[in-house]
Amino acid sequence: MTWKRVVLEIGMGTDIRGGDHTKAAVRALKDALWHNSLGIGEVVGQDSDAMRVEVTIGVPKPDQVDTAQVLAVLPHGTGTVTCVEGGLEIPNPARADVTLIAHAAAAVYLDLPDGYTLAGAAS
Repeated sequence: MTWKRVVLEIGMGTDIRGGDHTKAAVRALKDALWHNSLGIGEVVGQDSDAMRVEVTIGVPKPDQVDTAQVLAVLPHGTGTVTCVEGGLEIPNPARADVTLIAHAAAAVYLDLPDGYTLAGAAS
């Protein structure tokens, strides 16, 4: 058996005035996930909780993200969250605050038999 990436979901989230990196990261992951309904597990005979999800969040200050809150967004499976420098921080001098933009990539993996392809044929 080999873990194979079967889906890559991408999203964007913001915190318009608060400068909260975690809030923007959570919204980015929700954006990536909430526009999809994955039936891939059923197709290959696996429960949706069998999937492994590797989440990467891009924000200006990665150390300010509470990864446990981001991980709690996942509705199924097990996951990991890695935060990297990215996204945008847009200052608003009129209000002395910032708008944050976070980006999320959620790579979904299933443990599939060696040689298995999604078409069901051996490679």
